[in-house]
Amino acid sequence: MNRHLIISLLACLTLVGCRHQGPTLPPEPDYADAAMWHAVDRSGEADLFYITATETGDYLADGRMQHHADVSRDDLRALLLNEMQGVDHLLGGTLNFYSPYYRQCTMETFTADSLVAARLPLALSDIRRAFNYYIEHLNGGRPYVLAGFSQGAACVVDLLQTMDDAARSRMAAAYVIGWKVTDDDLATGHWTAAQDSADLGTVICYNSVRAPECAIPIISDGNRLAINPVGWRTDEAPATLVYCGDTLTVHLDTASRLLCIDGYRRDDYMLPLIGREGNYHTREISLYSHQLRRNMALRTNLMNQKLQQHGTR
Repeated sequence: MNRHLIISLLACLTLVGCRHQGPTLPPEPDYADAAMWHAVDRSGEADLFYITATETGDYLADGRMQHHADVSRDDLRALLLNEMQGVDHLLGGTLNFYSPYYRQCTMETFTADSLVAARLPLALSDIRRAFNYYIEHLNGGRPYVLAGFSQGAACVVDLLQTMDDAARSRMAAAYVIGWKVTDDDLATGHWTAAQDSADLGTVICYNSVRAPECAIPIISDGNRLAINPVGWRTDEAPATLVYCGDTLTVHLDTASRLLCIDGYRRDDYMLPLIGREGNYHTREISLYSHQLRRNMALRTNLMNQKLQQHGTR
């Protein structure tokens, strides 16, 4: 056989073999299946729709490295469930709690913008389907807050760009926690930034650091919206926060749109792969849990009153 032909055939076989070693997509969640939700019905008058952060790392399945969570696997579901239950404990209060399992992309994805661009759309498509199912079959016309943390907050940004007016009319507020809202985001859809603790249909966004140089670029660079969830102000006025016995001072740096925290002295868990010393990404919910819980209750109560006044409840 011709030497060049042999080399070509070997090259083709190598390429075929490499393709077979690539990741496979996990099965698509069916949101009509109750197993695809962590739901807590408290018979409340309003809901919290929550989207989890990145709880999954790259993992092997059938000899292939996978980059999206397979939510049919008990071990991967358990990671998401742990966060769902923790957030419900911190923020749920009297709100009904709905959180979908979804094919979130893995932590390694966030080491490069190109990987995020390639992998995040699958997670976004799952959350769009989950949210639409929630609005049509689970919400029952109640007011709700939409919240997500980190990758979950990126999903919130996407929903705000795609939700219809009927769903938006019942949204008391959207909490983009530990992520960014960029100029490109603002160019799509309808956005109203929160200016205080009680404005309705608005977007709450923040990222916490010791100082601006501690920011994680892929999470917060280019952010255009920010509010201090302690004092509910958008200027640099400092607010006092007591956390685990420490008295902290929190102010919004209006140039970088980062929350700067003074007085946090604890050794803290740092985000894997992309974390930076002095970045408090892993504490974005627990630091402000009392403020967030009260604020969600306030806004949903006000939205409920508004809907009742207009006869839509």
